[in-house]
Order: sequence, then structure tokens, then C-alpha cells
Amino acid sequence: MFTKVLIANRGAIATRIIRSLKELDVIAVAVYAEADARSLHVRHADEAYSLGEGGAADTYLDAEKILAIAKSCGAEAIHPGYGFLSENAGFVKACEAANIAFIGPTAEQMQSFGLKHCARDIAESVGVPLPPGTGLLADLDSALSHASVIGYPIILKSTAGGGGIGMQVCHSEAELRGGFEKVKKLGSNNFADDGVFLEKFIARARHIEVQVFGDGAGQVVAIGERDCSAQRRNQKVVEECPAPNLPESVRQDLYTLSEQLLAAVNYRNAGTVEFIYDPDTTQFYFLEVNTRLQVEHGVTEAVWGVDLVKWMLMLACGDLPELDQLRGGLVAKGHAVQVRVYAEDPYKQFQPCAGLLSKVAFPAATGLRIDHWLDSGLEVSPYFDPMLAKIIFHGDNRDAALAGLRTALADTELYGIVTNRDYLRALLNDDVLKSGQLTTRYLNDFQWQPRRIDVLQAGTQTTVQDYPARLGYWNVGVPPSGPFDSYSFRLANRLLGNDARAAGLEITLQGPSLLFSADTQVVIGGAEIPVTINGQPLSLQNFNTSSVASDDEPNLDSALWQVIDIKAGQTLALGRISEGARSYLAVAGGVQCPEYLGSRSTFTLGQFGGHSGRALMVGDVLSLCEGEPGNLLPARPVQDILKPAIGTDWELRVIYGPHGAPDFFTDDDIAEFFAASWEVHYNSSRTGVRLIGPKPTWARRSGGEAGMHPSNIHDNAYAFGTVDFTGDMPVILGPDGPSLGGFVCPATVITADLWKLGQLRAGDKIRFVAVSVSDAVAAEKFQRLSLSELAPPGPEAYSLATLPSPIVRRLSAEEFGDEVLYRVAGDHFLLVEYGPQELDIRLRFRAHALMQYLQQHPIAGVIELTPGIRSLQLHYDSMQTSLAVLLDKLVAAESYLSKQLEHLNVPSRTVYL
Repeated sequence: MFTKVLIANRGAIATRIIRSLKELDVIAVAVYAEADARSLHVRHADEAYSLGEGGAADTYLDAEKILAIAKSCGAEAIHPGYGFLSENAGFVKACEAANIAFIGPTAEQMQSFGLKHCARDIAESVGVPLPPGTGLLADLDSALSHASVIGYPIILKSTAGGGGIGMQVCHSEAELRGGFEKVKKLGSNNFADDGVFLEKFIARARHIEVQVFGDGAGQVVAIGERDCSAQRRNQKVVEECPAPNLPESVRQDLYTLSEQLLAAVNYRNAGTVEFIYDPDTTQFYFLEVNTRLQVEHGVTEAVWGVDLVKWMLMLACGDLPELDQLRGGLVAKGHAVQVRVYAEDPYKQFQPCAGLLSKVAFPAATGLRIDHWLDSGLEVSPYFDPMLAKIIFHGDNRDAALAGLRTALADTELYGIVTNRDYLRALLNDDVLKSGQLTTRYLNDFQWQPRRIDVLQAGTQTTVQDYPARLGYWNVGVPPSGPFDSYSFRLANRLLGNDARAAGLEITLQGPSLLFSADTQVVIGGAEIPVTINGQPLSLQNFNTSSVASDDEPNLDSALWQVIDIKAGQTLALGRISEGARSYLAVAGGVQCPEYLGSRSTFTLGQFGGHSGRALMVGDVLSLCEGEPGNLLPARPVQDILKPAIGTDWELRVIYGPHGAPDFFTDDDIAEFFAASWEVHYNSSRTGVRLIGPKPTWARRSGGEAGMHPSNIHDNAYAFGTVDFTGDMPVILGPDGPSLGGFVCPATVITADLWKLGQLRAGDKIRFVAVSVSDAVAAEKFQRLSLSELAPPGPEAYSLATLPSPIVRRLSAEEFGDEVLYRVAGDHFLLVEYGPQELDIRLRFRAHALMQYLQQHPIAGVIELTPGIRSLQLHYDSMQTSLAVLLDKLVAAESYLSKQLEHLNVPSRTVYL
């Protein structure tokens, strides 16, 4: 056996060959174009060498580069896979000249079968049936003369090449005249050979091929047949073994003739003899020989229990047993079906789709085999064939194989670019395919209707969001993201009857133009925004009135908060927001995209979630729910009182704290903070809303150990919506803001008012109004009720005179060893601080001890724990546990821990960079 083999290919076949090499303990050497540097075949190989930048001509077709790498790394053999150099006779000769084994047929065999008219001559010499046809044609007049004898329709073929290139069906003399020079030119441009010939065209043809293997000394064995009739533009889409509905006598004749044909030339290694089968007459005719491993070889391997790649390797190095001996062990079991998954868009004439695959996930199951080269975050290059994967299922019978393949496709996730996955799923459910009656022309008329949205214009920043978004990762620095105006987003979903977690679109300032491929319904909420359908303002017929009382006519002055019917082929365009900052588009069933850390929300700074971790771009495609949306809540009209009031002057209800007077601010600072009218700064975003207003005088001259400015403190966790003084300028942290920092926060926006932050735009005015925790909890409770039952909410705000301290409880150092402060950080966060504001590792251990205790003794309603330098922040659900109950349990924890601190053990770790 060889010790080192180079694979002169890429993608799925390269990973497949590497797998067999590793099983044989042979060193696998990969070559790659720079565009494929992250491909699995590069990562799985024992050695990998770059072929440089560029497309196929500069990389995988550059024989000199590949041979130079093989020589320098000491490879004894080269496996070409399929495509590229696999049928290049000149490359075979160059390998032999360099004393490197070529794992495949001889150069002469490639040349004999590479020209189709020569292959016909060989086939005719051994008695293989040929369709009526010609040899090479001298000119158009000769073609016309022969066609009149053969009879139309005929197929005009280039003698060189393959892959369906250089073939044209002609139903009349006019079509033959129009196509003759075109096919000659295709052959010349693609294969450097403009020879053409004619064959009789069989309209209801099936494509049957026989897998063969020869030892190069006259012994050839046929290893079953495959049906490859599911073709589009002469490219195979679905392949299966054995061929369904094929008479046994025909099957055996195909085996015998294939063996005789290749034995006549002492064929060496793997190959395929292809036939056209006419199911109406049960006659078959020779088509061509492929002198290489086929893309669809996996279905043969599954049914016949062989590893063709291993056979190829063993034959090339002289280790393969006699073929007659191997023939005795060949037994067909069950049925296997393969589909080819491509990065192409069936809805747009199958155009290739390059780009980022943000999510790749394949299922695992008994009988399932997937050959691929993919991983999440991989960029699909436009330079090469767009095939992504071959998904094969082997079952006890054909029905089981098809069923297993349907399940595998349904469980396959390929997100970020358009693929033909859903097209394949529809095809596998087609009655003609299920009955095994496909012909090579069937897919030309196969109809498939996707459910999707095409982005024609993207808008300023349009992102996919869901609610409650990405919870449970604040403690490791991952923000929740989600809709900035979560109230409008949730209300739009509720009016449409969607599940509360359904994903929709957040539209900032300028809206997108969206083309819908299927009928659906939408609701637009949030800031007022102009809306058109196919360029026209909305009219009465655009609104769904089935859930509205007969005397409650749609409001034609506004598209907001009403169910809008969208028809297939219509373009929904949203214009520019004039007041407020964000509108929301909810679609029946929700926008479909993968969850990342439990949410479909987009975090653009982190480049994950939503649609490939970014705002939408022109050309993006969003998937809608499959089929008609089902199990939706009944759509409801909305009362005016529940619609969010969006203007330019705002009141934000906040809870005072966690940092206030007199520790950090003066009393006058706090009074001015609540009395001032703050202006929204132009440099505001989902990370945070900057405010222009009075500068504090501060209660201290500096931050001491924490920093020069008095706003500096030792790092502690932030709450959602907290007002963070970064120096003298406050910033209200948004849904994409930081979870940890070293700045003081005098107030936190209550949960029920967080939606308002999403509608703030430059120049808007804000006034902060202090409320109590209990009022904030009541406000959230009533807001939730309003969304489910359409009942109006709202507590009254506290006046400034009743402003409570942000410190809601204090434990003495005398009793607990260190002073413990409990600071409210809004209505969902509580900050626990230890000791004086000094860097002390003992205080860090103390905070860690509490975190460990709470992890071992969880409190109902606590969502996550985030440690700081000398603090621990608790994120809790105030609908599930009250602040008073939480404080009591924390005090009980300190009573226990204060007696155990001397025995505290903390695991450590060493990190190597």
C-alpha cells in the first residue's frame, strides 16, 4: 500500500477520499485554492498545500503546480476524484513520467472513451446497442442529410467533454440549422474540440448507468446499476441504486454488455457505462463511458457494501485481490437514494449563490451518509462548482430510502445563502418520482413554489429580531439584542396571531423593499412609515377584515396595526420614518432563520444571530414558515389606547440607582438629573442612547483606585436600560450594549418603558421620572396583560420628593465580616456589593462564594449571575419572585457564608496563549 497519496480535488469528493485513506493508514495530502482554505478537506488532511488564489484554471486544473507539490511532499500517487483533471490524458502521462501513480484508467482509455464518436465505434464493435446516429459530421449540409434519414427529433452532440455541455435537442430542420454552429463553438471553447455528431432523441428516456471496475488485464466486474433520470439541463439531481421498474432481463443484459465493452480495452480501475433506456419499448442504447469515479458512486457503495475508493487505491498499488474472487462477495442489499445539494437558487433559474454559510448542521441517523466539505462560517466561493453536499440514505427498500432521505433533508440546516434544499424536498414528495417513473426531461416542467421574501432594497438598517431574545448569556458578555422597541414588536406579532417568539424585522429610519413569493399576511407596527404594494398606496382590498367588526373599517390613512394581505409576486415597500426611529414588520408564522444561543435576534457587533449576523443586504432571501401558517392565535384588532404614543418629547420611568447620592453624586446632581430635559445625541444606536444635558458636580474628586474621573468605579455588571455615566455624559444602554463596565449608573429604565428607547432619535427630548420597584413590577404586569388580553396598563409615577434610596438593604461588617450593600438596578436586576471601594482579592472571593452558593442553591426566578470586581449582579424575573423575597434569601445566604469563608475553595486554571 502507498504511504502517502495526494488528492487533486476539492470539496465533498476530497473529504470522501481522505476518509478512505485514513482507514488504510495512508497519509492524505490535500491541495487547495485559497478560497477553499477553510474547507473540511483541508482541515481533515494530514498535510495541505496551497495552490494559490484564483479559479479552477489557476488552481485545481494547474497540472504543473499539483505535480510539483506531489514531488516535493513525497506523494507516491495522485487520486483525481471527479471533474478537474480526472479525465485528462495529458495529466496521466505527466504523472507516469514523474514516476507518480495515477489512480484511475490509462491515458489511452481516457482518449478512446473521451471522444463520444470513438466510444460509439468501440461499443458497436462488441455489440452494444447504439441509438441511430452518425459519426463526426463534416458540415451542416451533412448534418441535415443524416437528420432527414434518422428522423426528428434528434440530438446534436459535441464529441468531447461532458456534464451536459454541448448538447442540443432539435425538433426540426430549422432548430438544427440554428444550433449547429452553436454546439460546435461550445465544444471548441470548453473542450478544444469542435467535432459534432447526431443521435436519435428518445423523448421518454431514462438514464441508467452501470458501475464497473477493471483490473487492467481484461477482467471487469459490473457492480450494479444506478438510475440517474432526475436531471435538469443534463445535470443529475437525484440518483438511486438499483434502478426502479427495470426488468431483470434488461438489468442483466446491461451488466453483461458493460463488462464486455470495458474488457475489450483491458479497462483499468473504476468507470461507468451509461445507457439510455426507453421504458415504452424496454430497449436500451449506449450513451457514453465515464473513465472516472462518478459523483453518485456512494449509492452503489451503500447497496453493494463496497468501498470503491479503497478498491481504486489497492489496485493502483497492486494490493487488490483478483476480481473474480471479489465478484463472489458482491451482494446487493436494500435501496439507496442520493440528492445533490447545491448553492443555487431554483427560484431564479438555478443561478449559483456564493457567500457566507452562517449555519451548517447535518443530522445523523442509521442508513444516512453525507459527503460534504462544509462548516458554519465557511464562505462558498463563486469560482467553483456550487455543489455543497451529497446526502445518501440506504434503506431496506425504496420507500424506506426515500422516507429516510426526506427526513434527512428536513433536518439539514444550510443558512446564509440560497440552496436547492427545499426544491429537493418538494421533488422527493412528487408522485412521479415516488413511483419511479421519472424520465430525463421530466424536471424541465417540474413546478415548485417556495415561500420566501427577496430583499430588493435593504433600508438603512433592517435586521431580524425576536422576543425575549438572547437571555442567559449576560454573565459572559453576550447582550440580549432583540427588538429595541419590544412593545411595538410584540404587539404586531400579537395582532397577527403569531407565536410570541416569532421572528420579525426591525426597520430603522428607512425601510426596505421586499418581494413576496407566496401569499401571506403581515402587520406593521412601531413608528409611522409610508407603505406601498407594487408601488401603489394601500387600498381597502389590501387589508384583512375577517377579524374586524363590520362597522370597524380599516384605516386607509395608516398601514400600521392592521392585518395586511400580501399576494404572491407583490412587492411591499416601506419608506422613511418621520417621527420615532423604528418600525416593525411581523409576518404570519414568523421569519425563519436558525437560532443562535437560543434566539434568532441579530447582534451586528458580534456578527451572529438573525440573517448571518448582519443587517439585510440587497439580494438576501428570507424564508417564511413552510406551508400555510398553522396553530396561530386568532388575529385581533387593536384599540387606540394600546398603540404606543411616539413623538419627540418623552418621559422615561426609572428606578433610582444602583449608584446615587451621597456616595457618587451630590444631592443637587440627582435633583438636576431628574429635573433636566435631556437631548438625544446624534451618536446613538442599539448599543446605547447618548444624552446631552447638565454635567454633574460629583460627590468626589476622582474614582480612586478605579480611575481618574469621579464616574469611574470598579467593574460591575450593568442592568438592561441602565443610565451609564461614561465621564460626564450619560448613555442609556441599549439591547446590544455592554454587560460589564466601570462607570456609575444613577438610574435604570423600568422594563415597561424600555420600548421607548427604541424610538428615540437625534434631537428628541427626555425627562426621567422616578418610580418605585413595586410600581415598575405592576407596570410590567399590566403591559403583559395588555398584549395578551388587550387591557390597558399603567401605574402613576412617584414624585421626586418620595425618591427612595438605591440601597435597599445593608448588612454590617461587624455581623457579616464585610459590609454588604444591595443596590436596585431597575426592576429586574439587583447588585450585591462587598466592602469598601478598594481592589481586594478577598472581596472578589467573597462575591464568588455567593455565586457558587446560588448556583448550588438556586432561587426561583433568578435567570443569571454576573460577577464584577467586588460585586455580584442578579438578573431575576420580577414576575416570578419579588424583590423582598429575593433580599431575604440573599441575607440568609450571607448568614451561612460568613461562617464558611475560611474554608472556601475556588478551582483555578492555567490559560496558555
